[in-house]
Parts: sequence; structure tokens; C-alpha cells
Amino acid sequence: MPFAPVNGQNLFYEDTGGRGPVIVFSHGLLMDHTMFAPQVQALQSRFRCISWDERGHGQTADPEHCAPFTYYDSADDLAALLKYLGVDKAVLVGMSQGGYLSLRCALIHPEVVGALVLIDTQALLEDPEQMPHHEALLKAWMEHGLSDDMATMVEHIILGQGWGGAAQWRHKWKQATPVNLGQSFATLALRDDISPRLAEIRMPALVIHGSKDEAIAPERARAMFKGLPQARWVDVVGAGHASNLTHPEPVNAAMEEFLAGLH
Repeated sequence: MPFAPVNGQNLFYEDTGGRGPVIVFSHGLLMDHTMFAPQVQALQSRFRCISWDERGHGQTADPEHCAPFTYYDSADDLAALLKYLGVDKAVLVGMSQGGYLSLRCALIHPEVVGALVLIDTQALLEDPEQMPHHEALLKAWMEHGLSDDMATMVEHIILGQGWGGAAQWRHKWKQATPVNLGQSFATLALRDDISPRLAEIRMPALVIHGSKDEAIAPERARAMFKGLPQARWVDVVGAGHASNLTHPEPVNAAMEEFLAGLH
């Protein structure tokens, strides 16, 4: 099994290999590396695609232990993973939480970042109006497990309503342990606002956002887009939070065009 022993972690990753330009995919909260399967499938013939499970998630997670961490720690993990794999520079693709760590990687490890693709993410803190709802859901989940009703709520927040592939994610969410849930949400809630530092991120960026994203309102992503010196915006009409997973065709098309312009 491909695990990278870096920064005191055993990071699970998948690497398509090859000699093409490198793209590394960082997933959102409660997700794992497989959420980028549509992008990896579309791009792997021309790019070396690396996807990984972050702390507290997927096969990187220890069911019984998750030490406190920040998204700067996750950014360090990403840079260390690239070094472990012998990669000098990559395009960072990050969805939601993956965007949080990718932005921070661009700030603290700019030498490894060739460009950014930021999917349904933001530079701001969480919306204060949403936090009490998130906290109540988390408390019930940690104390009683994920009920079917709560799973439906999580599904609608992340995947929207009626997406055909939701069942596998509902199953994964029910396997999550309280220690990983608690620390992952704490990291989310306690992160800093990096909006004032966006002007430091000079590499090209593509900002992709679902028009019906209920987790991160599009105007919050637009604020990030406007703060990045070299960014372009793509609106995914009708998509919710995980637009790359539920609406892969327009997302892949936008990425293909952006990537073609880098070389």
C-alpha cells in the first residue's frame, strides 16, 4: 500500500506516475482522495496525478488518535509528500478543505506550487451563521453516531440533492470515528482568515464554484478570486459544494483549458 511516512504521519496516496506535469489533488472535509476520480481519469494520460488522504481522513486516519493540527500542518504534509515522491513543483488542486491547505501551501511553500485550482473553497473563516448548525450536527454525530436523517443532511450540504453516487459516501461517513471527526472540525473552526495575504500568491489560479453551493456561498469564493493577482473564475451552474464530483464535465473542461494555458 502506498503510504508516505512524513511529518510523523503515514499519508496514504495514489500516484498514476508518468513523465507529464504533476497535479496533486487535496480533498474536502469528510471526503477522501477518491472524490477526484473523475479528474484523475480524465487527466492521467497526459499528467502525473497524485491524490492523497489528509490527516483524520480516509486511509491516513488513525481510528483511535488524531493529534491537534492546523491547515499549515496539512500544507507542510503536502510539500513533504511531494518531496517524498521526488516532485519539485506541481499544480495544486484543492476542494473546500483541500483549498484551505493548498492556499496555505502557496504561502509557505511557494517554490513547489506551479499553479492553483481552487474548487468550492474560500480564504475567509466559516460563516458565523452556519457554525451553530455545524456544531450541533457534530455533537450529535460524535455522541450517537450518524443517523440516516443526519446522513441525508450531510449529503445535501456536500453533494446536493439527488446525486446518484451518494450512497457510497453515506457509508464512508458512518465509519468515521469521534476522535477524527472532532479534530477535523476543530481544525476547520479554528483556522485563520488568510484574505489579507492573497496578494502574496502570485502563481496562476483557477477558481471553480458551484452556483448552488450551500456550504460556501459563491460570494465568499468571489472575494477570494478578486484577491488573487492571477485568477480566473468559472461558475458551475446547478452544482453544489462538491462540484468536481457531481458535475465533472464542466469542471474537467475548465481545468483542461486552464492547464493547457500553463504550458
